[in-house]
Order: sequence, then structure tokens, then C-alpha cells
Amino acid sequence: MASRKAIVGLAAVAAATLLLTSCTASGSGDSGDSGEVAGDITFLTNRTDLQTDGTWDEYIAEFQKEYPDVDVKVEAITNYEDDVKTRLSTPNGYGDVLLIPNSVKPSQYPDFFEALGDADDLADTYRFLAPKTVDGVQYGIALGGNANGVLYNTEVFADAGVAEVPITEDDFLAALEAVKATGAVPLYTNYKDGWPLGGQWTNIVGAVTGDPDAQTAMAHDEEPWTEGTDIYALDSLLFDAVHEGLTEEDPLTTNWEQSKGDFATGEIGSMVLGSWAISQFQAAAEDAGVSKDVVGFMPFPTNVGGQQYATIAGDYFLGVNRNSGNKAAAKAWIDWLIEESGFTDAQGMISAVKSAPLPENLGTLEERGVELVELSAAPAGEESLFSDTADLSQVDVWGNIYRQKLIDIARGEADGDKESYFAQLNEQWGSAVSELAG
Repeated sequence: MASRKAIVGLAAVAAATLLLTSCTASGSGDSGDSGEVAGDITFLTNRTDLQTDGTWDEYIAEFQKEYPDVDVKVEAITNYEDDVKTRLSTPNGYGDVLLIPNSVKPSQYPDFFEALGDADDLADTYRFLAPKTVDGVQYGIALGGNANGVLYNTEVFADAGVAEVPITEDDFLAALEAVKATGAVPLYTNYKDGWPLGGQWTNIVGAVTGDPDAQTAMAHDEEPWTEGTDIYALDSLLFDAVHEGLTEEDPLTTNWEQSKGDFATGEIGSMVLGSWAISQFQAAAEDAGVSKDVVGFMPFPTNVGGQQYATIAGDYFLGVNRNSGNKAAAKAWIDWLIEESGFTDAQGMISAVKSAPLPENLGTLEERGVELVELSAAPAGEESLFSDTADLSQVDVWGNIYRQKLIDIARGEADGDKESYFAQLNEQWGSAVSELAG
């Protein structure tokens, strides 16, 4: 995959808001679509690798066996979030089907995207609906989903003498110390690329406490960086790992693409990533002549009374441009991708279809009795509260800026310590909570 992916830093949201004005100001948005499953549609995707290797062409050929009157053009975009965010300002500038950019707030979905149905009705068939539901209407369906946790090199951990998967933060730090003694980088942050420090960590909120309402609770908590919360546990572990020299020596020189091969060959012990990454790292292992079994996946190293949890969530959500002239064809492409293409099986992702089994690469979670947690929908009227709070507080929980500063403080390249920085984060976040959640 080109630059991943999915979770854009909320530092950009303020700028995005200026661009994300209604595309339908000049009219009702009624394109005159006849309902006929025919015509030309353009699909915007971040998966440039699937464009290069011909996978999208194969999917289109299969799709056209069922819908021969639909021509699909795939536009794969490397800098997806920023480019598509800009294109949303033009009614017909963002294709017919697209991955809904994370910078679009739920309150803006009706301005940009076609309603896909009643959320309660769709809930009988699909999971992961809550993030794209507004007032009971569904505006996006996940192309697939992921479990969130830690990828680790099984051979590196075994060589370090780590016989059991850690289920506490202290045990995990001890395991990283043992990995360091082997010469491998214990925990790789991908600091330079940035995006792995955003959603890859924040998506774990809810797994530490096993609370599906953890994100909503954080939107009402004036001091969430306090011991006992999910966000405190996540950022505390990251700080401690960096402070104790258990991450890469020079974070300014990390490289995402190179890190896959380095992980495969045992130069890196672990990374915090969603299960979407498993298939990519297995491919890197095979390219390096190494067994794909070196790629292991564990939940974040915490437990509640011995029970471990892993959050599961939708990846990018597919939406239909409300200005599309071929909405029926666009919806047919979405349905086919989700239900018939085999995309999630090929990518090792969780299907959005409830009846589908978990992918093979998550079998170890089931074997260990890990309970999967899907976050609850925010209360009515609060669909944007979490993102609005992050925006107003300037704590980009989905981005990379505040965690890069955390790393800089931990490694002695910025002033402060864990306590002072967490106090600053609480002050910023708490002020926004006081204003927005009252």
C-alpha cells in the first residue's frame, strides 16, 4: 500500500472545514439518476498497490459479468485524505463511489453523500455502521474492518525468551527489554511517516477497559489523561517505551515501506497496527524468503480481571457522491465489493457482513479467548462530539502531532515530562469538553 491510509490527523480538520462546504448549494443534488444499473462510474481509492498489480482490473472484469452495462474507472490516490478533501469542494470532483475521508464530520454527510438506507434495517446484515449513521440514516458501509492491537515478530520474541504473549503493560515492557538484548528494535513507532501514531493507537480506545462507550466517555471527560482510562494507558506505554530506549534510536529516520521488510527479517520486534497490516507484512516476509508465520498479532497488553479485549472497527467506509448521475450503478459496485468480491478475504480483514467468519489471521485471538469490542454509536446529537472536542482542543487524537511531541519529550528532545505533558493535554481537552459537552 502506498502511504496508509486511513486516519487523518485532526490538525488538518480546521483547514478541511473551510473546504467542506455543501456541494449542493447550487441545487438540490438531484442528479436525475434513472435507477438503471448502467453507465460510467469513477471509484476513488487509497489502494494504489492494487492498481499497480492489476487487482482492481480483475475485480472490474468480475463485476462486469454481473453488470455488463456498467463501466468502472478506478482512480487510486496516494495522498488520499488531503487530495479528496480538496476535491469535495467541487460537486462532481470526487467520483461516484469513494472512501469517505475521515476529515468529513458526520453532520456534513448529507451534504456530500447519498443515503444508503435506514441504519436499523441495514444493521441486520452489516456491522461497523455506527460511525457513518446520522439521525438513523446510513451514509457509508465499511469496505472491511480490522482488529486493533500489536503486530509482533514471533521469532524475535521467541529468540528473546518471551514464551507467553504479554497481557500487562509491565510484562510488555519487560518483553521489549528482552527483545532489545537481541539487537532488534523492540517497538517501532514510524514517527517520521506520522500516520501510524494516530488512529493506529487511538483505535484501541475501548480495549483497555473493555468499554464500548469509552470514546463517548472521553468526549465528556475533562481529564482523560488520568490513570485508569484507555487513552492514559496507551500514551503512558508509548512514553515509557521511548523513555526507556525501547524504540528506534533515531525516530526522524523511520520509513514505513522499509519497516515491513525490516520486521520480516527480524530487525524490528513489534509495531502498534491494525490487523489490516498482517497481509502486507506476510507478503514482505515471503518476499524476504521468510515464513509468513513470523507475523503475529496480539491485543494491546492490558486485561481486566484476566480478560483481554480488542476493539474492532470499520476501515474506510464506502459512500456514494450525492451528485452522481449513476447512483444505482454506484450502489451496485459497493454491494458487489462488500458482498461478492472477496476483498476482505484477500486482505485478511473482517467482513462488514455479519454472517461472514473472522479471517484466518485473527484465529489466535479466538484461541486466547480475547473478547472483541465494537464501539457503540454516540448518543443522538453527539455524533461529532469526539471529533469536535479534538478539533477545538487542538489535540489531534487521530493524527500524529501530539504523539510526536510525546515521543520528543520522552527522548529528551523537548521540555517537560510525562506528568507535565499529560496535565497540558488534560487542560486543552478539558477546556473543550467544558465548552462543548458542558
